[in-house]
Amino acid sequence: MRLFLALLPLFAATPVLAQRTDDQLWLQASGIVRVGEHEEATVESIVRFGDRAKGLAHTEIGGLFARKIGKVELGIGFRHVEDFVGDRVLPNEERIRQHVIVPLGAGFAARVRLEQRFNSSGPEIGHRIRGQLRFNRQITRGGLGMFATHETFLNFNTTGWGQRSGIERVRANIGLGVPIGRQLRGEIGYLNQYRFGRMGARDQMDHAMTIGLTLRP
Repeated sequence: MRLFLALLPLFAATPVLAQRTDDQLWLQASGIVRVGEHEEATVESIVRFGDRAKGLAHTEIGGLFARKIGKVELGIGFRHVEDFVGDRVLPNEERIRQHVIVPLGAGFAARVRLEQRFNSSGPEIGHRIRGQLRFNRQITRGGLGMFATHETFLNFNTTGWGQRSGIERVRANIGLGVPIGRQLRGEIGYLNQYRFGRMGARDQMDHAMTIGLTLRP
């Protein structure tokens, strides 16, 4: 518990104060299957709700193929993304992504993810990198565990459809994981996201309850 409390400042999103806020609910469901001695395939879906969107705000569906080389994981995948505001559907987005996950010891792991973003409202490709630090610790022998993450989004370029170069947002997530049967695991947590305004837009801080399910047959 002392270690848990000591880690809280590390995973707190900054800056603390935002010009506007949004309360949200993030839901995620994933299925993971082994397709080789060192390879896995993942199918994932995400649904997010927010007050500012007046309900459904965001959906994602996609897949990922990952291979372990020693303790390091390499992955490549695809996502289809849609955003909503009220009854209005915003331009959709396709993303190609690659990642490297490196264990650091003592429950920590670092992930570097590259993304190429293709938006339906413009021909340009948005390039960005997402660096994440994750901590996992088992609490009980029954499988109850805690997790904490901190992630920074850095855009490499500016596009006509809305991406702006520079640090776009930071996220911090903390919560608990619990086994639900032998093949299903659930996670529940709190996520804080700070989004930096661009082109005169105001900064925004999002407060989200996160719920996730992972099936691993």
